[in-house]
Amino acid sequence: MKLTPLHSSRFLFALSAVSLFLIVTPLSRAGIAEDVHAAVVQNRLDSAEGALNSYRAQHGQTPEYLDGLSWLARGYLNGNQPDRAESYAKQIEAQARQQLLKRPLDAEPHLPNALGAAIEVEAQVLASRGQRSQAIAVLRHNLAGYRATSIRARLQKNLNLLSLTGQPAPALNLAQYLGPKPNSLTTLKGSPVLLFFWAHWCADCKSEGPIITQLRSEFGPKGLAVMAPTQLYGYAAQGESANPETELAWIDRVWQHFYPGLTGIPVPVSQQNFNNYGCSTTPTLVLLDRFGRVALYHPGVLPYESLRAAIAKTLAN
Repeated sequence: MKLTPLHSSRFLFALSAVSLFLIVTPLSRAGIAEDVHAAVVQNRLDSAEGALNSYRAQHGQTPEYLDGLSWLARGYLNGNQPDRAESYAKQIEAQARQQLLKRPLDAEPHLPNALGAAIEVEAQVLASRGQRSQAIAVLRHNLAGYRATSIRARLQKNLNLLSLTGQPAPALNLAQYLGPKPNSLTTLKGSPVLLFFWAHWCADCKSEGPIITQLRSEFGPKGLAVMAPTQLYGYAAQGESANPETELAWIDRVWQHFYPGLTGIPVPVSQQNFNNYGCSTTPTLVLLDRFGRVALYHPGVLPYESLRAAIAKTLAN
């Protein structure tokens, strides 16, 4: 998710499209967080703020309220109002820390969504002001504190956006995999490598698949290696709970059906890889140069022309 002209395009995120819920009083069945998200996507920030104020008057600063407020903070950041975005982010973080005195972060999904977004907004605001080192410090501090929680990958993603390009790529856990046995990144030095982090449930990944297939066809003969790391999520078809063996079989089935042009490339399966690379967004595309350094780190879909240009540049260098 990327923002408009605040700063480096790496930090710019586009709020995803959602169903057109309208902010109304009383609240729609979707819930305050979903309603605010929809209003922010439609750039109706005043309506979103009014709905949040009404909700807070009735229910207080619940985790769902903070989740909705986090969308408003991102909306103001997207609207080039970083001071207002930062103010809401700090308010969310302070209230979240109060609630964490009485409950674990991951007791339900709204509080981790809110806190992760608030820290993300704070870091992006600092980066937009040219305070890159301070943004990195904020992310590293929180990553250390929340390493054992669900927001770890999100924080790592934002840290990687600031600091990973040009650095040696983190090693991959290759103990479990589908397809051919993957080579370590150390073994692959000398060739550029494209890592396509994907998930079996991810529609955007399926749309990126043909692009990866075409680029592999073009640049594979010139030395480009491709790997497609994924992980287990605890469910399979129709979102039904699944044990690891059943889900792994489902992942293999999805891979064969939706990515036929990528059959024959290694598919490492590890949550550790997603955490280390900060893959809270799928797909995430990571391009390594011949020396094993990160040349491109991109959460989200990437058009053919943009990814092709990055690969061509890496091969030329």
